[in-house]
Amino acid sequence: MVTPLKHMSPFDVNMALDAGYDAAIPYTQVTLAETQGLVQDAIFSRAPHMGVRTGLFIAGKNATLALDMLQTARESLVPPFELSIFADPAGSFTTAAAMVAVVEKVLAKEFSRDWMGTSVAIFGATGVVGFSAAVIAALEGASVTLVGHDGVTRVQAAADEIAARFGVKVLAADGSSEERKAAIASETEVVFSAAAAGVQVLSADMVRASDDLLVAADVNAVPPAGIEGLGIADNGVPIDGTNVLGVGPLAIGDIKYKTQAGLFRRMIEAEAVVAFDFRDAFALARTLVA
Repeated sequence: MVTPLKHMSPFDVNMALDAGYDAAIPYTQVTLAETQGLVQDAIFSRAPHMGVRTGLFIAGKNATLALDMLQTARESLVPPFELSIFADPAGSFTTAAAMVAVVEKVLAKEFSRDWMGTSVAIFGATGVVGFSAAVIAALEGASVTLVGHDGVTRVQAAADEIAARFGVKVLAADGSSEERKAAIASETEVVFSAAAAGVQVLSADMVRASDDLLVAADVNAVPPAGIEGLGIADNGVPIDGTNVLGVGPLAIGDIKYKTQAGLFRRMIEAEAVVAFDFRDAFALARTLVA
């Protein structure tokens, strides 16, 4: 288990062990340049037919760095010497996949809608979960806007990165004032709140005033809720005093937990090496919500 940070997340260690791994060995403060050496040390320590018994988990808090480390790890394999790889920095890939999948089910069940052409505003878009959710939704055909709480500069840089890396266009918007946030919410159909825990991004008045808003989802369980009035366990029920359907952090978290555990188990059970990123997480999350 490698991370560019000082510590490996105990959450990820426990997830791997509970999924069935015999050992979970953390390597911390790992740079991109060091990835090749670690991978090749691991693969050459076992006979080729044993490579599938070794997995590399990529953590951290940077989605693009994790993807770069995953790509470097894949390029460092020397067939038939190989290992399996799973990238999920800060749990962002599995959390974002779960959020998009749960809301997708609500859209389909209650509005006979899918992501194609649906407008999505993401608050907390410069974080790893918001960034990852933006990519997943945009790849599914949604019209995605990244909202910056401190102006447009950082979210525009994230939008440029998404366009360059994934070939999909997302927009950037300034959400640095209550008025600007209210205007953005009033012009969108789905809101994802992925801001820092304990930060309220949309008030109940903003939600009530958003005539086009269909679904609002929040990944953070620490009070106050990112979206005022949204219940922690809501899963497609109206937010108090509105017609907007809420999806709370427990509904998302249940699928996130099952998705991460499921990908770990797939690595363990695989007969040939595998490599997982946010696309694989979303594919699995979809089957879990179904």
